[in-house]
Amino acid sequence: MPSQSETGKGFTYCINQEKYLRTFLEHADLPLDNNATESAIRGFCIGKKNWVLIDTVEGAKASAIIYSIAETAKANNLKPYQYFRYLLEEIPKHMEDKTLTFLDNLLPWSENLPDECKKLNQI
Repeated sequence: MPSQSETGKGFTYCINQEKYLRTFLEHADLPLDNNATESAIRGFCIGKKNWVLIDTVEGAKASAIIYSIAETAKANNLKPYQYFRYLLEEIPKHMEDKTLTFLDNLLPWSENLPDECKKLNQI
């Protein structure tokens, strides 16, 4: 099989990607595709034409940040509305804290979040 044939190019590609492909063998919990990510952003992509607030680059950046926080909250079994509310109530209390160490307790995976932010009965 000549290395310049389409099959040869395919094999060469696989060989060159070996160290990346081995990751899936060494970490069985990694998904082989990005379907979960695509499903998570589907609503965002479909709805973006209807959002009049995203008419500038800064508006798009702000929306992406908010959306990222919401999806990360969902991925960590939090209720996004209650989580955002908690963040907006807590962050102003720490505006004088220059070390920003308080932020660790506000992360979506923090065990210090109030129960009102957490979804119940997660299996």
